[in-house]
Amino acid sequence: MSERNVSRRDILKMGSAGVIGLAGSYFLNSITGLTPAASAATIGKKNNHHHMNHTNNSGDFSKSEGYLMAEKLLTTFDYGKVSTLPNGQTLREYDVIAIDKEIEIAKGIKFPGWTYNGTIPGPTFRCTEGDLLRFHFINGGSHPHSIHFHGIHPPEMDGLDPIYPGEKFTYEFEAKPYGLQIYHCHVLPLARHIHKGLYGNFIIDPKKPREPALELNMVMNGFDLDLDGENEFYTVNGFANAFMNHPIKIKKDQLVRIYLSNLTEFDLLNSFHLHANYFTYYPTGRNDNPSQFTDTIMQCQGERGIIEVTFPYKGKYMFHAHVSEFAELGWMGFFEVE
Repeated sequence: MSERNVSRRDILKMGSAGVIGLAGSYFLNSITGLTPAASAATIGKKNNHHHMNHTNNSGDFSKSEGYLMAEKLLTTFDYGKVSTLPNGQTLREYDVIAIDKEIEIAKGIKFPGWTYNGTIPGPTFRCTEGDLLRFHFINGGSHPHSIHFHGIHPPEMDGLDPIYPGEKFTYEFEAKPYGLQIYHCHVLPLARHIHKGLYGNFIIDPKKPREPALELNMVMNGFDLDLDGENEFYTVNGFANAFMNHPIKIKKDQLVRIYLSNLTEFDLLNSFHLHANYFTYYPTGRNDNPSQFTDTIMQCQGERGIIEVTFPYKGKYMFHAHVSEFAELGWMGFFEVE
């Protein structure tokens, strides 16, 4: 391979082990603008490719920082600091700081990210419809940032004004409507600020609680390592193939609720496909919305919804993007039903 002609096909042929092996090579480290680990996956333009071997692609990364982050984000929800106002309304307060931080996005591969609270995606904020919310935001990064929340709130709380490095701002609004919302930075250029990692899920629960379930948070995203406007890795919760060799454990006939959103930059659509089963899908997480009973759904950037599913048989059920390239570049995993 020539110094500047490493294609996505090369990555796909090698699998993650080959990518990591390239990390120390001289010609890749000579490419500017990336960390040494990130430059191992430098890519040119899109090419047709061959399928990767699933075993080579997954690897054993049980102690990997990136895997542990993805696993934690799967089931961790930030309910804020809770108190009661004199009028009886619940007040939830959240501390959010923008931080420049290298994030491990595949075994041995790091990405120079911009983060909320040090993770990509950021924390999953959670509340109940009608709560008063206060997000105390500090910009500890090196660029202007903001937080734009999807939902209904006063325009002055919409996160369009940049908060400069070292400055702070409190976003305050009532939580509505119930459903799955998202949040992200809205400072220009949007593609750069979102792609670099400033996004996450924002759940507003209905006042009448949903049926008890195993609840999982999944944010679909991608990473462009050489800044050419094309992603080299695709992930759920920020780490490629996080749940391949470490499947998500589920009990037979247990109701599973997945809060799924798409914050992938540079690609028009992303998708979720489940093997050997069907699920019910609620767009924006509204159970009064028309729903689909299917095994594959598509989401554009910013689109989100709730998947509810039960598994009638024991065994491993694969899930992945139903774009082969996305799946082979990191967006696949397993549920293991016991």
